[in-house]
Amino acid sequence: MLAGLPARTVRYYVQVGLVDRPEGETRAARYLSRHLEQLLLIKKWTAAGVSLGRIRELLGGDSFPVPPRPRAPGSVEVRSHLMVTDGIEVVIEPGRAGLSPEQVRSFVKGVMDIFAQVSGEGRQEQERGGQESGSA
Repeated sequence: MLAGLPARTVRYYVQVGLVDRPEGETRAARYLSRHLEQLLLIKKWTAAGVSLGRIRELLGGDSFPVPPRPRAPGSVEVRSHLMVTDGIEVVIEPGRAGLSPEQVRSFVKGVMDIFAQVSGEGRQEQERGGQESGSA
């Protein structure tokens, strides 16, 4: 199955009402894209340590954030520390955040661009560039 779950587990989720009933009956039953989306959400949330009761609430429209998966003793996490400026540091845990290396690079660039705008560093660099070209 595309969701990577055993058929027995999928049937259980349908039985307890976490997943919509498939179209059709018995062997002719068909699972559609909405079923796959439900299963993938359930799989993600159970991997994060969320109870099936809480998953039922979330699938029902409860918008509270999913708690992070508890860190197990002996587990290894890779973190990136972005030093924006003295006193501002951003810690990124790409695995927990579900970010690819490209997304991390984009995030870092965005943070630095915004900091330059907020702090006025971008304007100062533009002004210096204008002075240098005017002094030639």
